[in-house]
Amino acid sequence: MDNDSFQVVQKPFTTDEAIKEAKRCLHCKKPTCVTGCPIGNSIPDFIHQLSMGNMGEAMSIINEKSNLPAICGRVCPHDRQCQGHCILNKKGTPIQIGKLESFIADFDTKMKLTRERLPQKTRGKVAVIGSGPAGLTVAGDLAREGFAVTIFEGQNEAGGVLMYGIPEYRLPKDVVRAEIKKIEELGVNFVVNTMVGRNNVTIDSIFQAGFDAIFIGSGTALPKDMDVPGADLRGVTQSVYFLHQVNSFNVGAIGRERVPLVDGEKVAVIGGGNVAMDAARTAIRMGSDVTVIYRRKQEDMPAIKAEYDEAVNEGVHFFWESSTIDFVGEDGHLKAIHLNTPDGEQTLPFDRVFLAIGSRPADRIVSTTDGIETDEKGYVIVNERPLGMTSRRGVFAGGDVVHRPQTVVLAMKAAKEVAAGIAQYVDAVKLLDAVEEDENRKNQTEEN
Repeated sequence: MDNDSFQVVQKPFTTDEAIKEAKRCLHCKKPTCVTGCPIGNSIPDFIHQLSMGNMGEAMSIINEKSNLPAICGRVCPHDRQCQGHCILNKKGTPIQIGKLESFIADFDTKMKLTRERLPQKTRGKVAVIGSGPAGLTVAGDLAREGFAVTIFEGQNEAGGVLMYGIPEYRLPKDVVRAEIKKIEELGVNFVVNTMVGRNNVTIDSIFQAGFDAIFIGSGTALPKDMDVPGADLRGVTQSVYFLHQVNSFNVGAIGRERVPLVDGEKVAVIGGGNVAMDAARTAIRMGSDVTVIYRRKQEDMPAIKAEYDEAVNEGVHFFWESSTIDFVGEDGHLKAIHLNTPDGEQTLPFDRVFLAIGSRPADRIVSTTDGIETDEKGYVIVNERPLGMTSRRGVFAGGDVVHRPQTVVLAMKAAKEVAAGIAQYVDAVKLLDAVEEDENRKNQTEEN
């Protein structure tokens, strides 16, 4: 493996490049880029401030809607969202909105330009389980609104999928740490190495510690397996586990022998989403020959087009409209995959397979808590009023634990809506408690 193989592929703008790009914005009266942004970022406004060199003001505008701009600017599917809706896209020259967003966020981190004036944390006490995109968004929004927020994270470092699931070449871990540091500076407290649902740390124990509300943002921790013969062979591995181990290896947390891939192995990745692209491109960087096997056509792939294009450029092969019949083994180890392809059945030799066919929620928290209902697939059921509250009063949920796995920005969008629901709930409960206290005081006075 080349030491430089995990270097960032898309280089960030220089200051001159960023301002020049910002000046191309037409400042449309009806900005379709905003329509295309799931969280409704005020894109023309922050680009205009950037074009004049007002970095701090540009950052302030972004912060009104986003807690993770340096991350969203790098990993969002811009070609389908803001950038894809840019009016200049008709000419094939859309404003590179993601790169401008991440440039502003990186500039702010480096120069420490913006430090918000925050309210006292007296409005309520909220616990957040999980420090992925949903958890960080809820924590940031509530901290800005005067809530004391504590995040419980099972890993030894905060970030969730941002830290352990997305490769370094797409999202440098120093960028994630910097964004988390900004959340911490809002007054959010982080408790790591704490897995809720184990070792007597439960929803009930958190409430007993004095929290007014709890948000479950633990994501979809369990990858789906394939129900085909041979799926239990050695060499058939989950992509999310592979990515986690590679990320841990890259930061020096584990040795190379803990990564489930030997240099030079012939690898198949089954799936067509972003996780599949991440696994394929990571395996290439680890010295393997890689083929992606997808059951549909290229145009049906849910993966970001830019990720697919990069994978092709880096040497990843693709088998379209192909489904796995069974995995062929020898002495308990994978040797080949028996496929149903457009050309008929084929058996192709592979040393290792990484599965990337989706995930499902873990039931660790639900199984240790009374009163939280889930659907038949294990996703937590939530209410419309207050938005995001589960069937257990005071317990909210959002992100992938509620919906099918989504992109970072879609998880953020849902989390922002749930954060508003949490604030509404805590305010209402405290108001009712205050009314009850006043009535009790009045009754006591009358009795005396």
